[in-house]
Amino acid sequence: MDESYRNLLIKQQYRLYNDHAAVKLCHWMKESMIRQRTCYKHDFYGIDSHRCLQMTPAINECSHMCQFCWRVQEKDFKVKDWAEPKEMLDNLIAQQRLLISGFNGDSRVSKQMFKEANEPNQVAISLAGEPITYPYLSDFLKECHRRKMTTFLVTNGTYPERLMELDELPMQLYVTVAAPNEEIYKKVCRPKISDGWQRIMETLECLPSLDTRTVVRHTLVKDLNFGWVDDYARLDSIARPDLIEPKGYVFVGGSRMRLSMDNMPSFDEIRQFSQKLGSKVGMEIIKEKADSRVVLLGTPGMETNVRKIHGWD
Repeated sequence: MDESYRNLLIKQQYRLYNDHAAVKLCHWMKESMIRQRTCYKHDFYGIDSHRCLQMTPAINECSHMCQFCWRVQEKDFKVKDWAEPKEMLDNLIAQQRLLISGFNGDSRVSKQMFKEANEPNQVAISLAGEPITYPYLSDFLKECHRRKMTTFLVTNGTYPERLMELDELPMQLYVTVAAPNEEIYKKVCRPKISDGWQRIMETLECLPSLDTRTVVRHTLVKDLNFGWVDDYARLDSIARPDLIEPKGYVFVGGSRMRLSMDNMPSFDEIRQFSQKLGSKVGMEIIKEKADSRVVLLGTPGMETNVRKIHGWD
């Protein structure tokens, strides 16, 4: 890793392990501990926001340079020595404990919540980069599950062969579909590979065969990829996910150099889009969170089961 890049990430409050793995406190983790305000994953899926480990095993590269991404771009590099799963998880948890140490003694944070936060039980495998490029991902998922930690994995869909090779699946798999067609895909996601759209199609086609909960996430940017309900519905009909998350773009991180606040759809706009999309794919709004500009689409009656993700419950 380039030294200036490493220093920039540390300045942005990332904590690194072996240069390719990273952890960073989520805004909602802080809000949960200080103000008891939880993230949409708590409202939708029952995740304890203060016990979530937001991490990536592969901050080093991504096949996309999405306009809406908060990540520092154009700094990709190859990894010579990948960390082992247990070692990586132990070290990232230790780094997170250091990051939250300042909450100890804060009068706004209960002692019980601080104690629980030191023992994360949910791993959000996303943050930055493309996590599925980590070569020991199956073993990492097994290690998380051995510790009874729930796992959410986010992928951009351009590695269908890696996905199909996993012999351990996350408890919830997200595929980000941020374009309704190939033309807009090239403008919005700015792929670094020539066959990115074809690879995403392969991923969507294989989703119905995976034995885990699947979610298609549409990150929607006003004046770029927002609209085209029929096209998104066609893609969702191929993937046949358990759930769909239409989510509005948020003006944060590196995206501020490329976009503006005007590119953020309002929650009402996201909700209207979701209603139209749901009507075309046989789903309805089962959850929503206005301050995160996100709606959850599922089949009628699914809201009673959507929070049940722990395989050991």
